[in-house]
Amino acid sequence: MRVLHLDSSREWRGGQRQVYLLARGQRELGHEPLVIAAPDAPLVRRLRSTGIAAAEVRVRGDWDLAAASRVRAVLRTWNADLVHAHDAHSHAIALAALIGRRSYPLIVSRRVVFVPHGRLKYGHRVSRFIAVSGAVRDALMAGGIDGSRIEVVYDGVPRPVVVRRRDWRAECRWPSDSVVCGIVGAMSAEKGIAMLSDVRDRLPEPSRSRVRLVLLGGQSKSAQCVCGFTAFCAGFVDEIHEAMAGLDILLHPSSAEGLGTAVIDAIALGVPPVAFRVGGLPEAIEDQRSGLLVPAGDVAAFAASIDRLIRDEDLRRRLAAAGPERAAEFSVERMVRGTQSVYDAVLAPASAPTRRVI
Repeated sequence: MRVLHLDSSREWRGGQRQVYLLARGQRELGHEPLVIAAPDAPLVRRLRSTGIAAAEVRVRGDWDLAAASRVRAVLRTWNADLVHAHDAHSHAIALAALIGRRSYPLIVSRRVVFVPHGRLKYGHRVSRFIAVSGAVRDALMAGGIDGSRIEVVYDGVPRPVVVRRRDWRAECRWPSDSVVCGIVGAMSAEKGIAMLSDVRDRLPEPSRSRVRLVLLGGQSKSAQCVCGFTAFCAGFVDEIHEAMAGLDILLHPSSAEGLGTAVIDAIALGVPPVAFRVGGLPEAIEDQRSGLLVPAGDVAAFAASIDRLIRDEDLRRRLAAAGPERAAEFSVERMVRGTQSVYDAVLAPASAPTRRVI
């Protein structure tokens, strides 16, 4: 099977990681993926380093007709069985590139829990939407998309292999009794960084004085004070599993999350997360078993859960021990198989039955 993947991001985030893992898994199954991505994007470099074909097209917006023309030119020379768009811009570019080419099925992955708007993008030219969680599926249905056109396929994370975990206390010269709390991902507003000062204000002593914060993501790399916490901003970290394994607690104050693969990585490594009960996070975290969930936006409850984990080392150990088993349910292999089942259903004769894959 030949699959043309589209991803417009210039960054390396959770969505681009999934494109890379999916393309690699498809090649291992004997298929032939080709990924169109932004010029010089980390995704392109990683794909080419493993021998997976990648083409570069710069996308400047949803209806960039020049980009759509270049995608259309690739389709003329590379006979794909279907097209799979992985982000909002790629979704629109694929629709424009496929005008007059009804023979190409279009699959669109959706990773956000925002209700979609617009009949053109979400009309029947899209053969299937792949939602990364039940919460994302519900948001699509709230936008008027029929549930029969939506399949839930959870994102997959690789089984972590850690040779040596980062010792953040030694690296940053922090006290031996400090508790290393980490935040992973883009340090953007929806990830909840701004509320950390409120969380700190609600943490009782001595827990407040024991917290040391590690930020894994963003651009800067320095020791500094973040929202009143003594912190180290590590910037982009390539060996993310080693870095996350050195944390005691993962803080995930996101206000909107399609699924949260950083959380799944953490529980796979035995690092218990504290998160708001939003989006797909309750589908990833078993509350009180592999992590702690608190009501959406309840900063006091978020701080209380951090305080609880700091004071109760036995609870931290119990949550950590249950994490790997839970994370195994979100394997890359399951994600690849689930996506393949969606492809098979779309390419099957119209009379063949379809089945929902989770």
